[in-house]
Amino acid sequence: MKFIDHYKHEFGIEPICRTLTDAGTRIAPSTYYAFNSRQPSKRAVREARLAVEIRRVHAENFGAYGARRVHAQLHREGIPVARCTVERLMRAEGLRGVTRAKGPRTTIPGRGPESHPDLVQRNFSATAPDQLWVADITYCRTFSGWVYAAIVVDMFSRRVVGWQVLKSLRTDLALDALEMGIWTRRYAGREFIGLGGVKAS
Repeated sequence: MKFIDHYKHEFGIEPICRTLTDAGTRIAPSTYYAFNSRQPSKRAVREARLAVEIRRVHAENFGAYGARRVHAQLHREGIPVARCTVERLMRAEGLRGVTRAKGPRTTIPGRGPESHPDLVQRNFSATAPDQLWVADITYCRTFSGWVYAAIVVDMFSRRVVGWQVLKSLRTDLALDALEMGIWTRRYAGREFIGLGGVKAS
């Protein structure tokens, strides 16, 4: 019917119906006129009103409510509606809530003899460059998935001396960041006498 509505002023309703019938889609002009003159069903009218209420509740809650909370709020306001209906209408309106999915776990405490001691006893101060480096690993969500970043910081200058970004949390991530820091310092002609380090928590 939308196709006929779109082209009826250019070609006319009867010629379009004849062409559609010849192409295998049988539709009579009387069918088109009956469809356009038919009143919307009670369900369509009710769902149009519900869509307005759903948009209102979603907007009043800063776009954070998903179908479950919108459904609960509508019931608190005395608007009876099934949750599956709210889900369907929210999909049709392009509305969705904010998810609180947690990110991946990057720090797992060591246990037993393989645990590494804190070599600097939580003292992150340094009196000269390359005395103390601190490394940390973080992550961020991207359109292609989680991305992990490792950084190495010189605690005297607070300068990032090495870094690496990968799509997987492997040992290479931290080692590449450390090797970058060592390479940049050696390229600058610096020595590493008494360099200490600790993994930040």
